[in-house]
Amino acid sequence: MSQRMQQGQPMIVMSEDSQRVKDENAQDYNISAARAVAESVKSTLGPKGMDKMLVDSMGSVTITNDGVTILQEMDIDNPTAEMIIEVAETQEDEAGDGTTTAVSIAGELLKNAEDLIEQDIHPTAIIKGFHMASEQAREEINDIATEVDTEDEDLLRSVAETSMTGKGTEVNKEHLAELIVEAIRQVTVEDDEGNNVVDLEFLNIETQTGHSTGESDLLEGGIVDKDPVHDNMPTSAEDADILLLNEPIEVEETDIDTEVSVTDPDQLQQFLDREEKQLQEKVEQIADLGADVVLCQKGIDDLAQHYLAKEGILAVRRAKKSDLEFLSEVVNAAIVSDLGSATAADLGHGDLTRDDEDELFYVEGEDAHGVTLLLRGSTDHVVDELERGVNDALDVVAQTVSDGRVLAGGGAIEVELASRLRDYADSVSGREQLAVEAFADSLELVPRVLAENAGLDSIDTLVDLRAAHDEGDVEAGLNVFTGDIENTNETGVVEPAHAKEQAVTSAAEAANLVLKIDDIISAGDLSTDKGDDEGGAPGAGGMGGMGGGMGGMM
Repeated sequence: MSQRMQQGQPMIVMSEDSQRVKDENAQDYNISAARAVAESVKSTLGPKGMDKMLVDSMGSVTITNDGVTILQEMDIDNPTAEMIIEVAETQEDEAGDGTTTAVSIAGELLKNAEDLIEQDIHPTAIIKGFHMASEQAREEINDIATEVDTEDEDLLRSVAETSMTGKGTEVNKEHLAELIVEAIRQVTVEDDEGNNVVDLEFLNIETQTGHSTGESDLLEGGIVDKDPVHDNMPTSAEDADILLLNEPIEVEETDIDTEVSVTDPDQLQQFLDREEKQLQEKVEQIADLGADVVLCQKGIDDLAQHYLAKEGILAVRRAKKSDLEFLSEVVNAAIVSDLGSATAADLGHGDLTRDDEDELFYVEGEDAHGVTLLLRGSTDHVVDELERGVNDALDVVAQTVSDGRVLAGGGAIEVELASRLRDYADSVSGREQLAVEAFADSLELVPRVLAENAGLDSIDTLVDLRAAHDEGDVEAGLNVFTGDIENTNETGVVEPAHAKEQAVTSAAEAANLVLKIDDIISAGDLSTDKGDDEGGAPGAGGMGGMGGGMGGMM
């Protein structure tokens, strides 16, 4: 041991520019950051939740109450806050909805954990208790969940409507729910074991402005929102052979920059003739393949357009890559990247119909391999929020069809889980018991916030819900429109069990991850603004501290 350490002098191993927060300060810092994120979306929860207006650095505006969209668009520079955002992203990926619920529960878990830490409960005991409560909650959800007939379209419509209530899709939610359920039905198949499998790759969503939401429609096949490249081309094609091309129909440019000196007009004409011949050969290749329609992802030269029109071939250019990928399934075609090696086997087969009013093509394959949900709205902001809401509803209906279990909504499942977890806590020994009880209290945040966002008294609502559940009504939830406590399963307010399981699990894991951190070290050169400590936690300048709630995060 060195003489320096023997004399009790500290050994300095970190540079002077490094910043460090330890123990209680680190936990306070992390919990404050996580709670700030949760608070930012809490007011959007439920049918009566409010919207957020997000303005980016370029001035683009997004208006939404979708939790994951809000969190992804926020300008956050805080490692702990980013961990909580991952909860929302995981929830979105795994369940499709419930992102605000998951993040809000995570924030409440950390709030209650902070109270336990102040009572000298060690974070390790809290982490263990939260894990035990999470595992027990999953078991209880499975016990409470109702097994459903996935052919029950009324139930599936209720699931879709519950997901869309309170979002931009609410006004026409009945019409949209019918479209969503029918779309899911058309892309659902049975696997070898007889289980329902929903393949959303065969479902495409397109948007169009200038119409009302009620004019949204479900179409067999796909659509191409493009015009023919030449006025003399046909505008429809039946039993057509379709070429999907990811190669420009243009004069090929060399990789090497060269300069050519032209001394007389004949030489210039030779160059032009050579280019024209090259384009003509490309069009002849397409015609020789037998293609009646060309959907090209790249450009098409004006002269090539003329030759294609002479051949009677319908062509569009600059088609979206995602459209070509979807249409390859619809018409059973390969996407050709090298015209010279293409064969007739690469062509797809189907019908193209032109809608002159909407200025788009409907593309339908022989076996209808896919469907398109065409969402219409008055403005770009409307259709953007409409698409987010419909995407969430599609995911939860797909989860319900695959999983076959639903739960009563309106806070019913959270209150019942809290009651059962308190009973479970009696069987838990040690200080973990307090953590299990804190977990139960955290779940009741959901009905409290639902009531608050609806302008109701959250305490009275929670008391009434607890009383109903104590009397044995496990499906008693809050009707936010009337303020009444009712059986929400019977009134059609239902949500997939898998989404709730994922929300509880993600929230617990995120909270435990934050609680386990007792030391934050930031290297000086990693600071976003060196020498500027504004907004940071004490002694943590440049680490994106929360300072005053949201300071340093937005």
